[in-house]
Amino acid sequence: MFYYIAKLLSEYDFPGARLMDYISFRSGMALILSLFISMVIGKRIIEKLQLMQVGEIIRDLGLEGQMSKKGTPTMGGIIIIISILIPCLLLGKLENIYMILMIISTLWLGLLGFADDYIKVAHHDKDGLKGKFKVIGQVGLGIIVGLTMYLSPDIVMRENVETINQTNNETVVEYKTEDIKATQTTIPFVKNNNFDYSYLTKWMGKHAQTGGWIVFILVTIFIITAVSNGATLTDGVDGLATGVSAIIGTSLAIMCYLGGNVIYSSYLNIMYIPGSEELVVYAAAFIGATIGFLWYNSYPAQVFMGDTGSLTLGGIIAVFAILIRKELLIPILCGIFVVENLSVVLQVAYFKRTKKKYGEGRRIFKMTPLHHHFQTQGTVESHVLFKKPFNAIPESKIVMRFFIIAIFLAVLTFVTLKIR
Repeated sequence: MFYYIAKLLSEYDFPGARLMDYISFRSGMALILSLFISMVIGKRIIEKLQLMQVGEIIRDLGLEGQMSKKGTPTMGGIIIIISILIPCLLLGKLENIYMILMIISTLWLGLLGFADDYIKVAHHDKDGLKGKFKVIGQVGLGIIVGLTMYLSPDIVMRENVETINQTNNETVVEYKTEDIKATQTTIPFVKNNNFDYSYLTKWMGKHAQTGGWIVFILVTIFIITAVSNGATLTDGVDGLATGVSAIIGTSLAIMCYLGGNVIYSSYLNIMYIPGSEELVVYAAAFIGATIGFLWYNSYPAQVFMGDTGSLTLGGIIAVFAILIRKELLIPILCGIFVVENLSVVLQVAYFKRTKKKYGEGRRIFKMTPLHHHFQTQGTVESHVLFKKPFNAIPESKIVMRFFIIAIFLAVLTFVTLKIR
């Protein structure tokens, strides 16, 4: 809204109106506004949740300090969603297809997570919304995002091509003059940093490009489902999912800014995506919202985000990475989410296999998701593969160490763009 008011005022040479033309200015304002909203309005929402007795249901898993969290307000993800949407609506270009998709994704997953939290609180059901309905919601969003990217004429890219300067034999990155509709994405450790999904469907002949889009949509569905579930599993100790999401969001904001600027794209030899620079405004609001929420969610937490927040955070990260064609960097950038997901999958698979083989289920970790493994007191039981650490690590130290790992993975993600 402010953007359009400023555009109108700039026609009359109103002082300062043209500042809204700069992505850097609007992004900075979005970050400040989202941080302010999450910290100020967030406090009021927490008080309201306390009055409504919307408290977290806690299962006793034998973790130190766990039962003291019983009754802590949940559904705090509402704070994050509001803190993202208001700055975007006020400062963003609302006709931009990338911004539209991010707003839809935020609302879609926010409602899905809210339904899950509401069932838990209103019906005292710890399981919440049935898993199949969550998956249907995630798959539905993946189809919407994938089909929109396929059908929208506004979602294009400009292919980067390496040429050799005959004068000094230096490698020069140039961009083709026309914008194209393509299934290309960024991939690490490859000379040109590009991968086209249509390579996988060459056997389809003249329909290879259409086949590439089908593969792309399937990948989109998988990534949105996996990352949103990974964020939900990571949200098990105070501040962990929030802080890791803020670190990932900052990395994606930088990548988006680079990919939306033809000069920086050329330097990194990555594809240039016209129009995607508007996502920097959204990313700034995302960063401010998560940092502001961390003010209340850090140990000891005054509020939990619930699935309203965790499903939304994971989905936002996944959709954002897909839109800027960096989805294949997610295994590195979102390594924390990936490992948390894998720890649960491996634990369940190993338990079922050993139960079938030995008649008694065995475990790889003391407890999953992985962060609970470090919270659990050591064991000498033979049916646990990894027994260390023998002494439980304090929750705050686990969170800080995971933050350090997340920062390392973020830096590593950028490094991969220059390792060919």
